[in-house]
Amino acid sequence: MHSVELIEVGPRDGLQNESRLLSTVDKIELIECCVAAGLRRIEAVSFARPEKVPQLADAEDVMASVPRVPGVSYAGLVLNRKGLYRALAAGVDEVNVVVATTEEFSRRNLGVGVEDALKSWTEIAAEAASTGVRTTVTLAAAFGCPFSGDVAVEEVIGIARRIAEARPDEISLADTIGVGTPDQVRRLANGVRAVAPGVPLRGHFHNTRNTGYANALAALDCGVATLDVTVGGIGGCPYTPSPQGNVATEDVLYALDRMGVRTGVDVNAVLDISAWLSERLGREVPALLGRAGTFPPTT
Repeated sequence: MHSVELIEVGPRDGLQNESRLLSTVDKIELIECCVAAGLRRIEAVSFARPEKVPQLADAEDVMASVPRVPGVSYAGLVLNRKGLYRALAAGVDEVNVVVATTEEFSRRNLGVGVEDALKSWTEIAAEAASTGVRTTVTLAAAFGCPFSGDVAVEEVIGIARRIAEARPDEISLADTIGVGTPDQVRRLANGVRAVAPGVPLRGHFHNTRNTGYANALAALDCGVATLDVTVGGIGGCPYTPSPQGNVATEDVLYALDRMGVRTGVDVNAVLDISAWLSERLGREVPALLGRAGTFPPTT
């Protein structure tokens, strides 16, 4: 593989679980720095109900001030048509729609059952297509559910088949609670590709049990060319004990750079962002590269 597309999801998925709320100004600065570092797809905001995710209640204000740079695409998380209308009015370039793989996770996390989530996706797909906005569907808890336990690969593939009927631009396989292993990644990626031919796959991995990076590299090995990453490795599902965050942008970059894989992202710039983020959050971020440094060392 010669190149990999990295999607920075820190401004949305990373910040949504933080106890310290960043100001709108800080969120915009975070996004500006990510763009300057070379990241070209950024999941910037969420259009979930503000009272449910107060960390991201200022979505419209953030979108009003993000830098509009040619080639940079901003995504917003939406769960239903109301969220889509807010996202379109705010000027997003793409939307990320979540469909959970188990009934209990769907009801607790999204407030609706799986069937209703699939119906919402179908409605969103039709309206988004008419506006030219790109659509991604994230299969949440695709590797395991905090309430129902293991999720059968066949169940995930069956849901993916139904998602594919409405023609998403991308399907993301999400290890939401960080329980997956590389063999699962290969089975799911191959299975979903078979029922959604021609739909690009994306990987979203959490490092809760220290398998996130192995899973990310396994995804690349089986043809997934797009990965979600988070500056500093912040984030994590609130439904899992001791969440350790998403795979860190800088730690993934280090591996890819050493492998000779092009990303267009400056790892040293990301390290600076991570240090800034640690100050704003009042804690050390989970990413490791900032502690050990690059190799060979750079100045």
